Amino acid sequence: MFRRFLLTIAALGTATVLSADVTLSTSNDPSLDFDRKLTELFNQEREGLAIVGNARLRNLMVRPVPRGDRQPPVRELEYTRAWLMDQTVTVNGPAKECLAEALYFEARGESIKGQFAVAEVILNRVKSSRYPDTVCGVINQGTGRKYACQFTYTCDGIAENIHEPRAWAQVSQVAGLMLQGAESNLTQGATHYHTHAVNPSWSRKFDRTASIGVHYFYRQ
Repeated sequence: MFRRFLLTIAALGTATVLSADVTLSTSNDPSLDFDRKLTELFNQEREGLAIVGNARLRNLMVRPVPRGDRQPPVRELEYTRAWLMDQTVTVNGPAKECLAEALYFEARGESIKGQFAVAEVILNRVKSSRYPDTVCGVINQGTGRKYACQFTYTCDGIAENIHEPRAWAQVSQVAGLMLQGAESNLTQGATHYHTHAVNPSWSRKFDRTASIGVHYFYRQ
């Protein structure tokens, strides 16, 4: 009887007999092999995570930005035309058009650094609760009342026509980079500016923060 039992197990090709003990194989109980493999996988996973490190794991857990929303990072700014025109700008729309237009009519004769500074003022106003919260809103504030607007070119009665394509291409690059998040801090938070040729009354009330090109900059 016992011999026939051993032969039956041996026929399965999976039994191991030691003295009178019979060790069950994985073919008799498949769950044993599954548990062993699962434990091995967990151990390997734990070892792999330990090698990666906590900092890398945190980065891996950040939700990826959809491809259509990605914008190329702006490297450290260089205020040269060669550098500026070599940058990739992906921002388009009303905000860019308004900002580029303001730079064209307010500062196209300025250096590139001066144009970035004027763009800073406009974006600083957007961030301030004292002014409209959009680029176009800030630029067109007061438009319609002659010489009572915030940016003279919008209410001086002269049509805004673009006659200098090279200058327009340059200010469009500046506008795009600033809207893409270029870290420019030339004016230390300025919200106002004027040329050296004038001396408005408000300039005596605010702190002057910078002098760039033909403009003085002030923080309200």
